[in-house]
Amino acid sequence: MDLDWSPADLAFRDEVRGFLDEHLTPELRRAGRLATSVYPDHEASMRWQRILHERGWAAPAWPVQYGGCPWSLTQHYIFDRESTLAGAPGLSPMGIRMVAHAIIAFGTEEQKNYFLPGILTGEVFFCQGYSEPEAGSDLASLTMAAVSDGDDLIVTGSKIWTTHATEANWIFALVRTARLERKQQGITFVLIDMNTPGIQVRPLVMTSGEQVQNQVFFDAVRVPKANVLGRIDDGWTVAKYLLNFERGGGAVGPTLQVMAESLAAQATSQPGPNGGALLDDPAFAAKLADIRIRADVLEILEYRTLSAISRGKDPGPAASALKILGTELSQQLTELTLEAAGPRGRAYQPHAAMPGGPVADFVPPADGYLSGHEWQAVAPLRYFNDRAGSIYAGSNEIQRNIIAKAGLGL
Repeated sequence: MDLDWSPADLAFRDEVRGFLDEHLTPELRRAGRLATSVYPDHEASMRWQRILHERGWAAPAWPVQYGGCPWSLTQHYIFDRESTLAGAPGLSPMGIRMVAHAIIAFGTEEQKNYFLPGILTGEVFFCQGYSEPEAGSDLASLTMAAVSDGDDLIVTGSKIWTTHATEANWIFALVRTARLERKQQGITFVLIDMNTPGIQVRPLVMTSGEQVQNQVFFDAVRVPKANVLGRIDDGWTVAKYLLNFERGGGAVGPTLQVMAESLAAQATSQPGPNGGALLDDPAFAAKLADIRIRADVLEILEYRTLSAISRGKDPGPAASALKILGTELSQQLTELTLEAAGPRGRAYQPHAAMPGGPVADFVPPADGYLSGHEWQAVAPLRYFNDRAGSIYAGSNEIQRNIIAKAGLGL
């Protein structure tokens, strides 16, 4: 594996940097810098998607005929890496990076023609209806029922931890259409208009105070069978395919490197326990150095995975390893950042951040007063939100089981 970019790759990198320098406004960079989770401020994210769409870069991983880019895998990685380094706000992954790939692979021509252009522009905004109160990591135990009635399915039940359900106008959901021998059978993948009568969204207040997650209730919601993706009772096949896109594909290493560099700069102005700067404290410096080394190692592992894919090889359990390393390193980094924030990191100051959703029961000070710096106010919000990283997209315990089975033959 050659770790040096080719001349063509370097030219592409410079093109991406020029585009980012020109179009990333201070407001958009602020939204990226002050995001409190993987979900940035919704309006900023949609503004950035419109800019990318105008350039033809909103969905580079899609097939070219549907609006994607004819890039190599290396160019995809360079684009993600440079966007991260420049501080661009992320895009909501539910549509562009997740369900769109399932629509392309399993959808009818009518479904592709309707949904894909709208997803690109942001006019069609999806949320994900997978988890239920009694079906989380064991997703195949889901019970939300869909009963056949002529050309429709009548859907009744609820979904939980549904990100941006209040902003979305569509939801892709797994529903139970039959009780068969194996619980993975009898599941159907369906696209549901969120404006259909019988749908109620109830926001959930997270430990950070944000209302990004929701519980969605379906009371005899009528859904056309034309909105089924794939075949009825075979939705598990679609769901497994989609998970390949949910668990990988981004440049996580550079994200962690940027966070670690910022923390190092912040720690130079924070007082340490011995009177000097916090960064000069051996205990703190050792923990930060360990994280930075591991972030560099993670980036090398991403390069290795990229190299394998570019040679037509299945990365296998490497995707699970990257998910474990990335989420657990991020948790360690947000924990260390909270430690560096000191007493001011204990103050609840969400008005200094740009969260991915509204904050419940918080009235910001009329004069905008902030105790400390912006990063100190953001630190506790990121800390609380990041606790979910080792659970979503398949818990890290499940990822370790995949590695044990597929990688070690246990």
